[in-house]
Amino acid sequence: MFGQKVGSISDIVESEFGFHVIYKESERPKKSYVVSRVFVKNLEESDITGAKDEWKNTGLSGTQLKKSQLQFDPNSGMPTVNLEFNDEGKKLFDEITTRNVSKPVAIFLDGQPISIPTVNEPIKEGKAIISGNFTIATAKQLAQRLNAGALPVPITLVSQQTVGASLGLDSLYKSLWAGLIGFLAVALFMILMYRLPGVLATLALLLYTAITLAIFKLIPVTLTLAGIAGFILSIGMAVDANILIFERTKEELRRGLSIGQALQEGFARAWLSIRDSNISSLITCVILVYLGSSLVKGFALTLALGILVSMFSAITVTRILLHFVGPMVKNPWLFLGSKKKSE
Repeated sequence: MFGQKVGSISDIVESEFGFHVIYKESERPKKSYVVSRVFVKNLEESDITGAKDEWKNTGLSGTQLKKSQLQFDPNSGMPTVNLEFNDEGKKLFDEITTRNVSKPVAIFLDGQPISIPTVNEPIKEGKAIISGNFTIATAKQLAQRLNAGALPVPITLVSQQTVGASLGLDSLYKSLWAGLIGFLAVALFMILMYRLPGVLATLALLLYTAITLAIFKLIPVTLTLAGIAGFILSIGMAVDANILIFERTKEELRRGLSIGQALQEGFARAWLSIRDSNISSLITCVILVYLGSSLVKGFALTLALGILVSMFSAITVTRILLHFVGPMVKNPWLFLGSKKKSE
């Protein structure tokens, strides 16, 4: 400014307060300057929302919001955001709009204003329409943010991973193939070792798999790679219960009991071992769910659900099938490959 010629206009000058354009009117020999300037103030949040003290807490929050959704004005066809409140919110919104007609009301999310509509008239029915120069995208975004604010709990990031689409799909296919191969290997082993009961155990495992996947869908459970590993491991534990039952039954057959009596004794003697091993595994799963990372929690949750279902499939389903088929089998070798001990 001091080296500027009289009658000239400076370039735009930026300071901490904003942008300036300076016109030098005159100067004196004693270096006394008379200048004029055009000042453009930096835009701040308070210029749009007003000072924070201007907004008063009304007591209306996301907990009173039933839903927010994108709709279209029937007359203009422009996108709008429709709000609907519950009974408590309806009463509060009536009071707020009644005393603020022709005044702005601000909607805050995480301490920041996301919409500042002006009240046109009192709203008695608990249903409001926010209109303006919305595009479909901006109206949809506002509705989503309002619905997000209606959540009763805060959202916190537990873990974050970036996995390429091809890598994730490849890992998924490998996990599914591993599960299928493992299931077929277990089924083959059971059939070779235990004959007809092995076939029935394989059918029980198929039912176990269907029930477990149905439970995962109903809860719902997100199947990560760790979760798939827990599910596959639970199949192995379900087979373990069947093996205990069959070995106990085989011992009773060797003692000379009939197939029906051997089954009854076999289930009774195997139950305590099955119960204790599954309870110890469930305790471990509970500890992992409460203390583990998100990946470990997914593994522990699917394993725990699988264990609970496996107890049902081994004790109930397999037992029903064996008691139904057992009396029809006359040859003990076909049943479990066992023969009566010679005296």
